[in-house]
Amino acid sequence: MCGIFGIISKDHVNPSQIERLAKHSQQRGIDSSGLIYFKDGKYAIERSDYKITKLINKKDWIDSPIVLGHSRLVTNGLHDNQPVVRDGIFLLHNGIIVNEKDLWKTLTVEKKYSIDSEVIIGIALECLKNGVALDDLPEIILKKCKGTISAILAFPSKGKMFLFSNNGSLYVGKVLNDYIFASESYPLTIIGCKDIKQIKNNHMSLNIIKSDINIVIDDISKRLTNLIPPLMSNNSEEKLLKYEIPKIRRCTKCILPETMPFIDFDSDGVCNYCRTYKSRNIPRPKEELFKLVEPYRRKDKPDCIVPFSGGRDSSYALHLIVRELGMNPIAYTYDWGMVTDLGRRNISRMCSELGVENIIIAADITKKRENIAKNLKAWLHSPNLGMISILTAGDKHFFKYVDVVKRQTQIDLNLWGINPLEVTHFKSGFLGIKPKINERNVYMQGMRTQLNYHSKRFYAMLQSPGYFNSSLWDTLSGEFYRSFKKKTDYFHIYDYWTWDESIINNTLLNYDWETASDTNATWRIGDGTAAFYNYIYYSVAGFSEHDTFRSNQIREGQLTRQRALELVEDENRPRYPNIRWYLDALDMDFASVIKTINSIPKIY
Repeated sequence: MCGIFGIISKDHVNPSQIERLAKHSQQRGIDSSGLIYFKDGKYAIERSDYKITKLINKKDWIDSPIVLGHSRLVTNGLHDNQPVVRDGIFLLHNGIIVNEKDLWKTLTVEKKYSIDSEVIIGIALECLKNGVALDDLPEIILKKCKGTISAILAFPSKGKMFLFSNNGSLYVGKVLNDYIFASESYPLTIIGCKDIKQIKNNHMSLNIIKSDINIVIDDISKRLTNLIPPLMSNNSEEKLLKYEIPKIRRCTKCILPETMPFIDFDSDGVCNYCRTYKSRNIPRPKEELFKLVEPYRRKDKPDCIVPFSGGRDSSYALHLIVRELGMNPIAYTYDWGMVTDLGRRNISRMCSELGVENIIIAADITKKRENIAKNLKAWLHSPNLGMISILTAGDKHFFKYVDVVKRQTQIDLNLWGINPLEVTHFKSGFLGIKPKINERNVYMQGMRTQLNYHSKRFYAMLQSPGYFNSSLWDTLSGEFYRSFKKKTDYFHIYDYWTWDESIINNTLLNYDWETASDTNATWRIGDGTAAFYNYIYYSVAGFSEHDTFRSNQIREGQLTRQRALELVEDENRPRYPNIRWYLDALDMDFASVIKTINSIPKIY
């Protein structure tokens, strides 16, 4: 997933335009970059493992009539970076092809690299070998590939280049006689492009300088560590993860245990969470939502923003918004370094199948992970269940960048797919904050509530001074945008549609939505943090967020108590591959971290 851009000029590209395109492009990721330009009678390619604005500062591309670039989110190894080059063809691809392994089995062309994008060139080479016309290639590629594709595919020896997309994350405009293109419309607007068009389920062909000379490639590598840890398997390590079913008292109606903060039981053994519960899953009439969104609709243009993680609930929400509500959304994804490849593949599946443009805003992944590691080390020094949430503080800028996307797209309406049953009172409860059990919001609301929360968290931080590190501002600013910043034109799809797990899971099967290999659960499986923090909660308190979620389903009449107990017995099992991935991403030793967690005294 990356930002791609370029200019084809009759003379030579305008440097200031390239610089502005590049600067915006790296909003989508700064972990690697690439450039293509024409110089001294041949095409030259530069690939680096740093941000695009630094790469273009080399200025080798000045005076070239064509400059194409890309800024990419999270990659390892320059040989699998973009642009992808082989057999005299070069490619820039934004997206993920989820069926590339199956496609390679159908080709006689041999695979050279590990990057999924290479299969696009593989299909092109196979087709050309079989006598297929050059102009037919984009349509064939779009038909064969599953997953999001927004691509620039060039054949220098034939003087031809194609731009094509299946989900609309590619725009083309003109300034005088120059063609300018980018992954989003906004950068084209700010440099004064006219007649901006979205390429969606079609293609555009452009003539480029013809050259039979071999493409010159310059790879610049400085990164010493991988940003994408492999999913590891180590039996001795896996055995360190303890899993015992504790013998603790549970509510006789739901499955909440006696270790749940602020819980009490009546004479029948029913907990106060059940006794005072009011249903969260009684939606308003759908007609109200149709009426509400009517003023926002735009003919043949995107008309709403859908914050999109690729998880189960946001994926089904995107389905409803397109198929049922009839809107034309832009899916917005904030990647803070803990979105797994599984999550990214599901983003790709849903956006391609529904034909939805996906705008990605990526954090500085390395910096975010360093912040998490600092806070985890501080937590391990003084374990406190009420402080575990600080490990996910870095994702709260999700809320900040919604406003950025709204401004850039000039779309006001945003529709969220937050599960109304995923309320987790215990996370702040372990900090000493009494829950508002009937609060309908998933997140704590209100100035007084937030001040109380942060004052208690500050006191807990004093017990481990390591919390006072360079991540503090990132944490506080993220909390501001989540909890204090006023939100406008902001609605929840599950306020109008019943949340039903079986319907959701069955619907997502139609999209080949991918589940995890290390759990039968479908909730938060694309989140790199969830398996780790749930292991801590379960190890120390004997329950996790799975128990609270299933308890809410019992109260809503969606699940029997016996079935809920069976589910959490399975869902609370440690997810070794995911936990190992998380600690590898943070460059922390698995064995020492898990041994520390296992040594924390139980509270049951």
